[in-house]
Amino acid sequence: MIWSHSLPAGEMATDFRAQTYQGKPVLTWFQGSGLSGTDYIYNDRYHQIAQVRAADGYLTDFHEFLITPWNTALVLADAFGTANLTSIGGPPDQKVFDGIVQEIDISTGKVLFQWDSADHVPYSDSHKPLPASAASPWDWFHINAVHLDTDGALLINSRYTWTTYKVDMRTGKIIWELGGKQSTFKLAAAPGQNLDSAGEIFAFQHDPEAIGNGEYTFFDDESDGPTTLLSHSRAVTVKLDLSTKVATLVKSVDQPEGLVAGAEGNAQTTPNGDLFVGWGALPYISEFSPSGHLLFNAELPAGMSTYRAYLLPWDPAS
Repeated sequence: MIWSHSLPAGEMATDFRAQTYQGKPVLTWFQGSGLSGTDYIYNDRYHQIAQVRAADGYLTDFHEFLITPWNTALVLADAFGTANLTSIGGPPDQKVFDGIVQEIDISTGKVLFQWDSADHVPYSDSHKPLPASAASPWDWFHINAVHLDTDGALLINSRYTWTTYKVDMRTGKIIWELGGKQSTFKLAAAPGQNLDSAGEIFAFQHDPEAIGNGEYTFFDDESDGPTTLLSHSRAVTVKLDLSTKVATLVKSVDQPEGLVAGAEGNAQTTPNGDLFVGWGALPYISEFSPSGHLLFNAELPAGMSTYRAYLLPWDPAS
């Protein structure tokens, strides 16, 4: 044990990791309860140096706290609204959750950029069934990640449209969509790889990561609990061909126990090319070699899980 931090009763912490802020190593995480919380930054002497919240009245979402190379913060938020869904067989006054991305100036809390799922994605793209009552909020998009592509554009992930969106950070325009009902790419699988029962590369997925040369990794849950499209969860590597508009599943590693995660999870490519996987709602953490050989597998205590797991360098101040 290097360091630990106790939380107040009733609170949780997610996305705990080492990052870099103003050229120095820091520890960051979300902390809160329910839909509301705060993102924290601690220095290498374990002292709090900053905190970040979503602005303009939005509640800070627990799924993501990413410090950019230019020292701003990318955070997620949930917006409560009402939508007319008669065009898709729903009520005219359905309560909804929309997904929000904000880029925040860490020192001032000012919003530098904002993206709202409802402004860019039709409700009809969702795979989430409508609730029985219009008064019950419909979590149609369920935003769960915002990362940076190699060119600085955003990768925004939606669990319930089964889609990752590449978004221009200046205009908010969608550059391409991978997966889901309006995929920019035709989906294919390399020899030895398989699409799921819906013909998708991933479903209910998390954590899109750009690894270069047109390749991306995703944590592929393949389940939300009520619906399961594959018998096990996996981490997948996808190759995009922008000229032919084909996305090919080139590699996957399966959950070692053959289990399916109904939520959460991530897949991190380490500097030596290994894949470090947190199995989300399942109580397991694994590491795989570039060829897919299982190098490490750990089980957490009964009843425990980790939203994401990382293998990161940390050299605390002496």
